[in-house]
Amino acid sequence: MTIRFLAVLAAAALAATAAVAAPAMTGQSSLGPVLTDAKGMTLYTFDKDAPGTSSCVDACAQNWPPYMAGAGAMAEGDYSVIKRPDGAMQWAYKGKPLYLWVKDAKPGDTTGEGFKDIWHAAKP
Repeated sequence: MTIRFLAVLAAAALAATAAVAAPAMTGQSSLGPVLTDAKGMTLYTFDKDAPGTSSCVDACAQNWPPYMAGAGAMAEGDYSVIKRPDGAMQWAYKGKPLYLWVKDAKPGDTTGEGFKDIWHAAKP
């Protein structure tokens, strides 16, 4: 291999790495910094989940949609991908599965914080 080929290969690898976005972002809310999806919607954790396992299914998942991981998603830093009971893949932060809340209407909303004392905005 030539040095030029290796340089082109290294540049392509760097570009591919840069194109992969973090699974979640940090946004501002009345609670301070919170984890959000790409649209700026607050992500939540559920106290009834065991590390790496989602127990929010059926009606729960209709109100608290899981933050789904796309095909081929891989663990990255504090983020992991867990398998839901239905076989779908979901993002987790520090082992805690992440969810959205259907009653949050706009980026920065945190209306799910403290819901039934078991739902919490995910903090970075």
